[in-house]
Amino acid sequence: MKRYLLSGLIFINVAHLTRAQVTPVTGQDSTRTIITTAVPFLTITPDTRAAGMGDVGVATSADANSSYWNPGKLVRIDKGFGFTASYTPWLAKIINDMRLMYLSGFYRIDRNQVVSGSLKYFDMGAINFRDGNNIDQGRYNPKEWALDVTYSRLLTEHLSLGGSIRYIRSNLTGANPNFPDARPGQSVAVDLGAFYTKPLTKRNGSLSLGGSITNLGSKMTYTSAAQKDFIPTNLRIGGAYKTQMDPNNSLTFALDFNKLMVPSPQPDNSNRTKPMLSGVFGSFSDARGGFAEEIREITISGGLEYWFRDFFAARTGYFYEAKDKGNRKYLTFGMGMRYELASKDYFGVDLAYLVPTAVNQSQALAETMRITLFYILPVREVKQNETTTD
Repeated sequence: MKRYLLSGLIFINVAHLTRAQVTPVTGQDSTRTIITTAVPFLTITPDTRAAGMGDVGVATSADANSSYWNPGKLVRIDKGFGFTASYTPWLAKIINDMRLMYLSGFYRIDRNQVVSGSLKYFDMGAINFRDGNNIDQGRYNPKEWALDVTYSRLLTEHLSLGGSIRYIRSNLTGANPNFPDARPGQSVAVDLGAFYTKPLTKRNGSLSLGGSITNLGSKMTYTSAAQKDFIPTNLRIGGAYKTQMDPNNSLTFALDFNKLMVPSPQPDNSNRTKPMLSGVFGSFSDARGGFAEEIREITISGGLEYWFRDFFAARTGYFYEAKDKGNRKYLTFGMGMRYELASKDYFGVDLAYLVPTAVNQSQALAETMRITLFYILPVREVKQNETTTD
């Protein structure tokens, strides 16, 4: 019975991504094709700029939150130091105390090197524990968090690489005596990213390409070593094209393709017992439906960003996921403002709003809003024109 209650908590954790599914702990339906993982909060977009553009970010211009999307592009930021704070009430339409918070900061060592750190914190709200006889077993507030450190380096004028190391902790039950077999889940993971950008002088713009593998790390357990689940290892590739229409107006088009590098569900649960590396790299050819199903496991994000005088931004985007793989589909809208001080420091705010287009998510994801505040200082150790953005 205690195992049943723990499974219920894992279900709540997975359901944050609004996918109706059987959980990894309780077993798998032979007809289910939706991929499940531990700590799915790692895949929720934490920053508002990307959220307003349909969750694109692997090849857009560098900002203080670049390390989440692609550590390789962080060094392309043309500033010296900065930090951001983001806040998202998650599933606020149906739950009033679930929230995602994200803090990020970066520091430029020199022209070729930038380091950053971030904390992603997911508060699931208060939950009342009850057993199979509906007897109250106490109240607890499950929480999850991930702490990152990132290093990004410029290799050539156009190419840069980066990497992050991440510690992840997920506590779903706390020190509850009714769950003696339960424990907090823990994992260590790394991110790797590459970024290439080149100005297009004849067209007064730039073209950027990016790729990243994130959350490549050890499997996680909430009970025993015999019951381990994959964390959401993720492959993302994409591109962005920016055009400077005139001195005051610019427009960026961005497109990302994303795939979970996690074994596809199998009727005999063999996907859960695979070693981490073989499961990750075998995830490109293990779907029961063959190549056609592998293609459906790829999500697509597209977005537009318009800037006026580097002061006001308007954004929109769309996110698409196949129906049998979760059916997340939504439009996004966003805006941002920057205010520069006399010292060349600047602060600003970004806002984003999500509009679900899939019928089964119209209630859960409706009215999802995000906000990001940031404060950025200019480069002081090197000349401003020695660094590049985009």
